[in-house]
Amino acid sequence: MLRESESVLHSWCVPADWNAATVVGGSGAWLQLDSGRRILDMSSLAECCNLGHQHPAVVAAIRAQADRMCYVTSAWGAQPRTELAEAIIEKSGFVGGRVFFTLGGADANENAVKLARAASGRTQGKIVTRDRSYHGATYACMSLSGDSRTRAQANDAAFGVLRVPPPYAYRCPFGEMDPDRCGERAADAVGSVIDAAGTGAVAAVLMEPDAGTNGIIAPDTYWPALRRATRDRGVYLVADEVMSGFGRCGEWFAWQRYGEAGRPDLMTLAKGLTNASVPLGAVVLSAEVYARIAHTMLHTGLTYCGHPLACAAGVAAVRAYEDEKLIERSRRLGAALLKELRAMQARHPVIGDVRGGHGLFAVIELVADRTTREPLAPWAQQPPALSNLLKAAMAESVSFGARGNLLILAPPLVIAEAELVDALALLDRLLARFFPAAA
Repeated sequence: MLRESESVLHSWCVPADWNAATVVGGSGAWLQLDSGRRILDMSSLAECCNLGHQHPAVVAAIRAQADRMCYVTSAWGAQPRTELAEAIIEKSGFVGGRVFFTLGGADANENAVKLARAASGRTQGKIVTRDRSYHGATYACMSLSGDSRTRAQANDAAFGVLRVPPPYAYRCPFGEMDPDRCGERAADAVGSVIDAAGTGAVAAVLMEPDAGTNGIIAPDTYWPALRRATRDRGVYLVADEVMSGFGRCGEWFAWQRYGEAGRPDLMTLAKGLTNASVPLGAVVLSAEVYARIAHTMLHTGLTYCGHPLACAAGVAAVRAYEDEKLIERSRRLGAALLKELRAMQARHPVIGDVRGGHGLFAVIELVADRTTREPLAPWAQQPPALSNLLKAAMAESVSFGARGNLLILAPPLVIAEAELVDALALLDRLLARFFPAAA
């Protein structure tokens, strides 16, 4: 048999350089390699396995659904599809709304744009997004994103995208030193872009409420101010909850931290929706948005839209989050995680900023100089010392997520508290080893 590197083209890498171990199983927060080693997963793989690996209830639901009916098109009804849509509407409070199922996060975001344009009547309406964001790697989503990996192939004009600066309080693009004020200025910038485009020119604003691989977690002032700015101008707000949903940020959906003051008009889901056990995405529409398209032809579709096998996995995942009280657990462990990272920051001058902690998602930004905030390397290059730290952690059977100057901590919500403590202690030791404080 050929090695995987000789037959498979992998994403987000230099293809000829790909050389990774093979995962053959997992349990809880642990991955099992073909070598027999177990690896503690501190990133939930792609920040998506919120329930850990091989969650028994999800696996059982997939097996049972496969025995009944693997596939039927959306031209026909399917019981797990209905159950999952009802569960999503209940947890989100989108009473009277609807759910459109997709295959993953990118096509959820593309379809959210289609639906927002159709519902607004602005079929050529602009979409406002921000720098240092990520919404997918299809051609449309590369333009919707403000990601360093996709900007070279993006075509904002072709896809009707207007871009704004991010609510990056640590390096505030508006020159504000106060994080709350930076968040407010970032929301104001969205309003200004909508105003400059002209009345009726913008169909929607697409933003991540919280977690993202670009490492920007907005100040708490940002999302409510953004909601006010869009509502006052009659523009739909789409919350990309692909990564931040299903307990990752301490709520079912990150916008819920702000209550009704943060409620979007549409939201997109994937990743934790099925615990990544089966590919599935979704667009959730409010009752108001749905009412505007209810009696018109819906010009979009997917062969696997609302795939019964995936929806059955989603139903089981939602039940597991609820039955095991993982939303609350994420909130509690996230607070403990943030406290420990703050203590670590006091010990290690290389840690410039720590953000997050609403749930089990936190970002550590490493700097060359904490006073000047000089980065260790230009975004999004990874500093050699950080690469060495990651290799050393893997040698001790812990896998940390990282991008550029950032360490991204997003363990499964089921991680044992002792496992989390041990992983953070290892990180503490490795920071001291690879980034020794100046004498």
